[in-house]
Amino acid sequence: MNDTKSPSRNAPKAPEAAGADRPPDNGGGLFTGRGLVCVRGGRTVFEGLDFTLKSGDALVLLGPNGSGKSSLLRIMAGLLKPGGGDLLWYGYAVTDDPESHHARQHYVGHLDGLKAAMTVSENLSFWTGLRMGEAPPPGLIRNALDTFGLDHLADFPARMLSAGQKRRLSLARVLASPADLWLLDEPAVALDRESVATLEQAIARHRRRGGMVVVATHSEIALSRAWPLYLDRFAPSSGLAELREDAATALGDGGHKSARASRQEAQP
Repeated sequence: MNDTKSPSRNAPKAPEAAGADRPPDNGGGLFTGRGLVCVRGGRTVFEGLDFTLKSGDALVLLGPNGSGKSSLLRIMAGLLKPGGGDLLWYGYAVTDDPESHHARQHYVGHLDGLKAAMTVSENLSFWTGLRMGEAPPPGLIRNALDTFGLDHLADFPARMLSAGQKRRLSLARVLASPADLWLLDEPAVALDRESVATLEQAIARHRRRGGMVVVATHSEIALSRAWPLYLDRFAPSSGLAELREDAATALGDGGHKSARASRQEAQP
């Protein structure tokens, strides 16, 4: 597996993250967000959100459904424009050089992004080649597939894979080419316990080499010394009330409608 190079530690110091329970400061921030705002469908999902990531850090996004965990990951990846605030790398706005920001990060979202007609090996070679700008060495592809237990399926069409195998192939992309920042949205979905352990080990190695990772998950993933970011702390006051009501409903009788839906039906 190609090692991720450790980012330079001579970075300008960044502000601490508000709303996050993080360990003591041990150096300057590499990747930071300041006063981020997310607006979806005319509704403000969160506002005033700050975070700081340093070399080797892991950030876990927490909050009820609808609190903006996936949206924040997409903002971090440069796939969604924030409604306000700044996203910085070494103190410089990532919007100043979006191509460089794309090159320094891996984003794995809900969709696996696989081409059904291609084989497992061809899919991984295709995505890795796009990042590297050239055909990747065959050994690199084999190592990434082997790590996630897919080497014996290298010549199988992707359409024949199970949901768990497709997820493992999607995750193998982060191993096949180096990137400082991993952004993982529900990475353990459809994975068995053995595959989750493989993912945990890959994240641990990435962090030991100075890489950073942000994870949104409802599954149990062991992340040593990770620090949480509670997105409901950044919800507008009206939105926070709705999130809490809907979360309470979800924990109760699944047959009940959400508090928000009930109020809307009651309106004339």
